[in-house]
Amino acid sequence: MCKWKKGLLMFAGVLAVGMAAHADEAVAPAVTAADAMFTANNIWMMVSVFLVFTMHLGFATVETGLTRAKNTVNILFKNTVIVAIGLLTYALIGFNLMYPGDFTIAGFFGFGGFGLHSPAGAAGLIEYADGHYSYWTDFMFQGMFAATAATIVSGAVAERIKLSSFLIFSAIYVALVYPFVGSWTWGGGWLAEKGFHDFAGSTLVHSVGGWGALAGILLLGPRMGKYVNGQVKAIMGHNMPLLTIGVFLLWLGWFGFNGGSVLSGDPGMVSYVLTTTSLAAAAGIIGSMLSSWTIQKKPDLTMVLNGCLAGLVGITAGADAVSISAAILIGFICGAVAVPSVMMFDKLKIDDPVGATTVHLVCGILGTLFVGVFSPDYSFGVQLLGVLSYGVACFPAAFLIFFALKKTIGIRFSEEEELKGLDIGEHGMEAYAGFQFFTNS
Repeated sequence: MCKWKKGLLMFAGVLAVGMAAHADEAVAPAVTAADAMFTANNIWMMVSVFLVFTMHLGFATVETGLTRAKNTVNILFKNTVIVAIGLLTYALIGFNLMYPGDFTIAGFFGFGGFGLHSPAGAAGLIEYADGHYSYWTDFMFQGMFAATAATIVSGAVAERIKLSSFLIFSAIYVALVYPFVGSWTWGGGWLAEKGFHDFAGSTLVHSVGGWGALAGILLLGPRMGKYVNGQVKAIMGHNMPLLTIGVFLLWLGWFGFNGGSVLSGDPGMVSYVLTTTSLAAAAGIIGSMLSSWTIQKKPDLTMVLNGCLAGLVGITAGADAVSISAAILIGFICGAVAVPSVMMFDKLKIDDPVGATTVHLVCGILGTLFVGVFSPDYSFGVQLLGVLSYGVACFPAAFLIFFALKKTIGIRFSEEEELKGLDIGEHGMEAYAGFQFFTNS
């Protein structure tokens, strides 16, 4: 072969190698960028899981603070076991009931099978949700939401419900009712097809829990001494510092509850949602303060703290969809309404020690409807349809579960046990050493 041909071939070979190396350098940054974005998104979602997890401590301390010392162990026990029940039942059946993939009955019912089954390899990781989070992160985030629905019921029925009955109710409600109705919207079911919007669960979590709470209260009846000779007798909570700590823990957890519901680490949307969430909470505090000061003639700390939670529940449905000014107005209205709502339930002799029916049910409904009022992208009629649909499904289901328990194993303690306190009667221990001796001496 002549020298010039040999040289030409050598040059072509060097050029090909150089082009291949350059091509590899061009592809490498694209792959690295996708992996980095997936990692960033997934980390934010896992942080949101941690934040929502702290809400369970918040619920425990709020419920403890608003009730009497003699029932503290019972309340802490319930709030501990609820998390376990929520996660395990959601792993067994709830996750695939809420996100079935395919619906067998016109967007109404679907089931993806028992247990957890992550797709193999990249399909369960970077390819699972458009690179936003992994299969396992998805389960953990949604599982924390599931446990919240039962926790809401716990506070409303506190100080008189049998522990065994409550735990059975929680297992059934979280395993079957919550994920079934949740699939209608978040699972892509019939309400999602109609355009119903509930960003992070004003209805799907809070009202679902609120309907369960209302059913339990009606079947249990009020605590002893709550309503005497037609008059409402206040039964004061025993620990305002615990209550206050609990509310701030819940506010902190709501950053994950709402912020994580963006379902990615998108900086613009996450920061916007955190802003609307916090402004609504702040406005809820001011609204409840003005309302309680006007109606009760004194500023009531319990009302103000519940007003904060009312604002948070109210904004949860539309934190991504309403303007800043609308978020403030929603929070203010929910906070202001919370005060007369608590008083209304008392007048109706519906005894709710923590105000769960007001905060989670009433304000959950209001917040969901406000999406149709303040956002041009969603219909008020569809939002109303969603609210009614969840009420029609959840209240009878919860009532039926509680009623069956009442007729079989019973749902309420005896008068003697209720007077003594559930800590001694049910658990044989005290939250505060020497408390029973001191109060009985």
